[in-house]
Amino acid sequence: MKGFIQTIKNIWSIKELKDKLLVTILLLLVYRFGSHIPLPGVDINEVNRFVADQENANSGILGLLNSFTGGSFKRASVFALGIMPYISASIVVQLMGLAVPYIQKLQKEGESGRNKVNQITRWLTIGICLVQAPAYLTLITSQILPYDPTSSYAIYVIPPTNFWFWFPSTIILITGTIFAMWMGEKITDKGIGNGISILIMVGILADLPKAIFNAFEVDPSNGIFFLIEMLGLILVIAMCIMIVAAVRKVPVQYVRRAQTSSSSYMRSVTDSVRSYIPLKVNAAGVMPIIFAQAIMFLPGTLANYFLDDSSSVKQFFAKMADPFTWQYNLIFGLLIIIFTYFYTAITIPVNQMAEDLKRNGGIIPGIRPGKETANFLDEILSKITLPGAILLTLLAVLPAIVKLLGVDQSLSMFFGGTSMLIMVGVILDTVQQINTYLLNHRYDGLMSSGRTSRDI
Repeated sequence: MKGFIQTIKNIWSIKELKDKLLVTILLLLVYRFGSHIPLPGVDINEVNRFVADQENANSGILGLLNSFTGGSFKRASVFALGIMPYISASIVVQLMGLAVPYIQKLQKEGESGRNKVNQITRWLTIGICLVQAPAYLTLITSQILPYDPTSSYAIYVIPPTNFWFWFPSTIILITGTIFAMWMGEKITDKGIGNGISILIMVGILADLPKAIFNAFEVDPSNGIFFLIEMLGLILVIAMCIMIVAAVRKVPVQYVRRAQTSSSSYMRSVTDSVRSYIPLKVNAAGVMPIIFAQAIMFLPGTLANYFLDDSSSVKQFFAKMADPFTWQYNLIFGLLIIIFTYFYTAITIPVNQMAEDLKRNGGIIPGIRPGKETANFLDEILSKITLPGAILLTLLAVLPAIVKLLGVDQSLSMFFGGTSMLIMVGVILDTVQQINTYLLNHRYDGLMSSGRTSRDI
């Protein structure tokens, strides 16, 4: 404990790091405060009362979106869309970079090209918001917070059928997303970094204490089962750390050639520097889960609009949209494995890596430079991606498994899936950023004992 306190003192003794942390904390407080500000015409007290009575009413993609926005989605907050439209736009632009020559050209132009790509992403975010904001208002008034003039829940001060509810609410939802995007970029530039990811992580963490409390409240007398749940949660966190941090180190030698001369002779000296290429076991991150979830929920969403409630096809798709059914998890797992290979293939350019190695004088021992090196790296990626995809699939379907074992639904969502991977990944990246500052100022890292090198 003493070492931890000393590490905190070390962090606050570095003015640049302290300022970055204060900026990050301030913007996160603004984001969390905004998540409790309702849209105009919505009574937040009645919303909270209604949501408390319907705690487990929404699951699936709605529950996922609500967790990403820290509850803003259900509360009809000004940040209800959160940062997800920006994430969607970033994914679209990233995929366009594989097929659109103009985007490919911008990505190779350095800083100026990246700025233009960022501008395209921002404009695309606004375009996505123009579609999602009316869709969200339709969803919120029909399913999540249904409008019923005769109900005891007087949620809407202004009837949601009124123009003066729809128009300002649409503008405010778009503005909320743009403001959240701005805060994320400011955290990246002026704060500790990874601003967009930190906003998502804070939204997810906001529901964790409540989920733990609900799990204990279900059966306070059964304290042993609650302790087993907490132990299982710790083991899942350790599994996430392993998936995020696991790498396969490919040894590389960089050859440097120098000449020395004397009065009688001239000779060449060759020096070899050893290094390695860290190939991640899970190079795709959480993207395969996000892609698979989008595909799994799309048929059910379309069926709600185009098929009758009595239709057997609609009932089948309803099962496929329920993340706690075996049908859903079977297909979901297969899609994750497929998308893991797909996303790894498009994001890890082995040919470019081989060319960079050759250009910089690097070789993999026993492998010829050029195409043979690219094939070797591709073969290694194919081998390590399979166990990574299997572990990712196990983590994604784990919430359904633990729910069958009796874990409360609100807590079971933290036993794996996108939420836990995002939390672990962002926390590890943030700790690494802080460690970099500490080590640059001759302090031990955040995960060390807290002792400074000046004390040695």
